[in-house]
Amino acid sequence: MERELWWALYRLARRCDPAPYWELVRYFDYHIVGVYLWAVLHDRPVSWACDPANWPKRLWQGKLPSQSTMSRRLRTTEVQCLLNSIESALAALSGSGWVWMVDGKPLVVGTHSKDTDATWGRAGRGYAKGYKLHAIYGRGPIPGAWELVPLNESEPEVARRLVPLLKRGGGYILGDKAFDSNPLHTAANTCGYQLVAERKRPGTSLGHRRHSPGRLRSIQLLRTKFGQDLYRCRDDIEREFGWLTNHAAGLAPLPAWVRRPHRVRLWVQAKLITHAAYVYLHSPSTTHAVA
Repeated sequence: MERELWWALYRLARRCDPAPYWELVRYFDYHIVGVYLWAVLHDRPVSWACDPANWPKRLWQGKLPSQSTMSRRLRTTEVQCLLNSIESALAALSGSGWVWMVDGKPLVVGTHSKDTDATWGRAGRGYAKGYKLHAIYGRGPIPGAWELVPLNESEPEVARRLVPLLKRGGGYILGDKAFDSNPLHTAANTCGYQLVAERKRPGTSLGHRRHSPGRLRSIQLLRTKFGQDLYRCRDDIEREFGWLTNHAAGLAPLPAWVRRPHRVRLWVQAKLITHAAYVYLHSPSTTHAVA
């Protein structure tokens, strides 16, 4: 399965790679991305993928890049843009819808980790140390917008930054009661979306402060049958996160060698890409677009 999935991702990376920015470069950007995805698919460090002994015969033609080359090139703007292009190409396969779901998934590290950027924050019903993946999902297996931040950052604040990244088209954004925030409701309305979230303190009055029209509309909407039926779709994001972590190439707990924000973000982005490719390869309607 890993070889078939890697071949699909490697061909997609080659199609998305623009003309080489330097004709004399030894390894093109899609070569660097291909080696990195081989490591990510097997949950191994980059140094493992740089060893020819860890590749099947005739799968990789030529000499593999060294560990130092991979470390340097993975931080370049060109490789980052290529990964973004692959992500956009996969996201385009699912099309656009009018219902979106927003939530966060904790990515926990050890309590004695020396990663100074990993912070303490809420993880489920307790506290943990690490990062959090904030995402807005639509119809497809890859988020329409996402961001990786330390675990202590507020979910509504991160969501305010994510909403403008969605395609302008209007619709509903469904979130749990943690997203019941006037500034977030205003940001969603500004971008043409209606945020629907349960009240943090149901059964109480709204007080005398001024509220966002979007928040008042959300409260009114949840009193109707349409709003209640619509809000049941919010659970879909829990299934998306569950599916993301529930297969061999999915997002498992962060390995010991994935620390500091730039490495964690790169690892999570590669996992989102591999997961989307895995889903599309197993879907009859989209297999031809990825394979």
